[in-house]
Amino acid sequence: MRPPTPTRRIALMLTAAATALAGLALVPGSATAADIPVGSGSYSDTRPEGTAGPEDNQGNPVTPQVTEAMAGQPVPTNDWWSSLVFKRYGDNPYSQPMFGHPLSYRAVAAGLEVGYPTQAAIVGEGSGYEFPHQADLTLGVAGLNSPDTKADGWSDWTVSPYWEDAGHTFRATIGHGSPYVYAEATGGNAEITASAAPEVFSDEGSVLGITVAGHDYALFAPGGSTWQVSGSTITSGLGGQEYYSVAVLPERGALAEFAQYAYSFVTGSTVEWDYDEAGGTVNATYTLTTEAREGEETGTIQALYPHQWQHTADELTAYEYVSPRGTMKVRNGNAFTTSQAVTGVLPALPAGDGPDTAQLTAFVNEVAASAEIAVGDTYWSGKAFGRLAQVVPIADQIGATEARDTLLDAMKSRLEEWFTAGGDTGFAYDADWRTLTGYPASYGSDRELNDHHFHYSYFVFAAATVAQYDPAWAAESAWGGMVEELIGDAANPERGDDRYPFLRGFDVYAGHSWASGHQGFAAGNNQESSSESVNLSAGLIMWGSATGDTALRDLGVYLLTTESEAIRQYWFDGDEENFPADYQHNTVGMVWGNGAAHATWWTGNPEEIHGINVLPVTGGSLHLARDKDAIARNLEELVEENGGPPVEWKEILWEFQALGDPAAARAAYDGDGGGTYEPEAGESWAHVYHWIYTLDAIGAPDTSVTADSPTAAAFANGDTVTYAAHNYGDAEQTVTFSDGKVLTVPPRSSASEAG
Repeated sequence: MRPPTPTRRIALMLTAAATALAGLALVPGSATAADIPVGSGSYSDTRPEGTAGPEDNQGNPVTPQVTEAMAGQPVPTNDWWSSLVFKRYGDNPYSQPMFGHPLSYRAVAAGLEVGYPTQAAIVGEGSGYEFPHQADLTLGVAGLNSPDTKADGWSDWTVSPYWEDAGHTFRATIGHGSPYVYAEATGGNAEITASAAPEVFSDEGSVLGITVAGHDYALFAPGGSTWQVSGSTITSGLGGQEYYSVAVLPERGALAEFAQYAYSFVTGSTVEWDYDEAGGTVNATYTLTTEAREGEETGTIQALYPHQWQHTADELTAYEYVSPRGTMKVRNGNAFTTSQAVTGVLPALPAGDGPDTAQLTAFVNEVAASAEIAVGDTYWSGKAFGRLAQVVPIADQIGATEARDTLLDAMKSRLEEWFTAGGDTGFAYDADWRTLTGYPASYGSDRELNDHHFHYSYFVFAAATVAQYDPAWAAESAWGGMVEELIGDAANPERGDDRYPFLRGFDVYAGHSWASGHQGFAAGNNQESSSESVNLSAGLIMWGSATGDTALRDLGVYLLTTESEAIRQYWFDGDEENFPADYQHNTVGMVWGNGAAHATWWTGNPEEIHGINVLPVTGGSLHLARDKDAIARNLEELVEENGGPPVEWKEILWEFQALGDPAAARAAYDGDGGGTYEPEAGESWAHVYHWIYTLDAIGAPDTSVTADSPTAAAFANGDTVTYAAHNYGDAEQTVTFSDGKVLTVPPRSSASEAG
């Protein structure tokens, strides 16, 4: 998520250096500030003078709103429910609408609003669609009028909001994929207020079936107690107990089955991933822990998103739910496992006879001649790092070692400045929010905790490129420790860590990241540039491979593989089944909790809408070739919207096209001034030319061929397949592809071979 300022990109790019030098220097030697050493680098424990940290929309500082039980725990900002803990609006101490799917929620003074959005609204003159939150029920306890709502616990995709006033407490547990709300109430009768007088279709005492606003719900009180309906108010004394649950039913006939699990309260959620290197697959198991409040049943019911149910062999029921992501399918059970083929990443496309060596050398030298990275904010400095990082392995391929080393030296020099507290740039740790923020900041990365995974992806990717050529620089005792601090902030894989939350921005159940730190929108959270999120995952694979940290490498494999399918499904509608039937676009620029939009934060230009989920184009972009039909539909729509071929970001879009149709991309490059104008800020002609001409020679990625290495890929041009791999290790490596091809790769080298 980035603020909707029309000057967002170009103006900031031009002024970033001036802003940085005009007064945002860190304060060395302050009486209250300390520099925390990390290997050869350091960060500060105090923000730079004159800057701000997390704050509300009036500019007032905010701290995490959690109960005493959760005080001191790293708060998972950038989640689907973050407005519970990050109060963006001073006049709303409860929450914004939160979209768990199939249910939606909103915290209010009287308890928890619950809805089941099933009708899409086309908005923004056709640019977007929404399944807006509308409260069918408000769950609480009679007399509750809480001054605020806080988070009283969370796990990988569930959360427990908490209300308390002078005489009542109310706690609910909600989560992605759960059709249930599990409630705990003290100080009065359970009280549920419907948006209108409900139709009662079943009354079995403690189990009540009702219909509100066309949606069927089941209310479950403890055994032996009853529900009473008076107008739109439903109450229960709970038989002296302090719990109840509510479920949205896929159909009335499911009531008995849902009643079976109604008292099996979910207490936590955990994902575990396993990269099967030999098999070229990544498996992920999603597990709910439960507690039986009565009886002995500890099972539960989960609704799976399309990116999950299409990749599981576990048994599903015939029940389905509507969601903004398409049809959710239902499983009875506490766990399910997905399995997906892994598309590898490469430091660069393989060497070949596609590009003209003289032309490519000229382009490389051009980049090296202006390799200095200006002082800027974390985003634009990151883009500059990414631009150089893409050219380094190309220079190495063609033997331009002087240019290669010039680029590496420029990257190392500026990275080291960023990784050292006390200069014009640096990082500061916020102990309240357990986050590491780079200053100068941009796009709300400081005040709203936005976009850390976007910004830091470029730093990690660049550091991985340096590590490929200078392992000593990347050692934890040198500069690698600071790289891993950034990784910890953006994608910490450790749940028990007390410094950073688990996978801050990545929503393991939704299958993709969220960009807003506070989730302070009626539409829920959002993510625009899914490709910059993938850039972090690719960087993790390369960094982990280069440093021998297989845990970080495997985390990157899980994140990239999972998000790749989410992008295919929810940004590009690859199966053409998930967008509403009357929505007229086949790709979106932004995904929201309640829908999506064919838009960006800063412009309505078609080129940027289509390109924002492509850049940066890297060796981590090969996964986009998994659905070449979606690429073609995407670009066809762009041309139609634009009234002709792209004018802006056209080199980015040619590179995208080359993943599906390299010959057409080369023809566009050759016929429209490729190499003769200034490319997008994160690109260079050395990389664009190498990318397009190489793919024209070896063919588009063949993602049906996997390998027993995460840094290997195959490319098909007619009947000729080119196999490529990079070996980050010190010993010769044998890479075996799924079609039987074996490629021998020398240590710390790339290799490719046609077969």
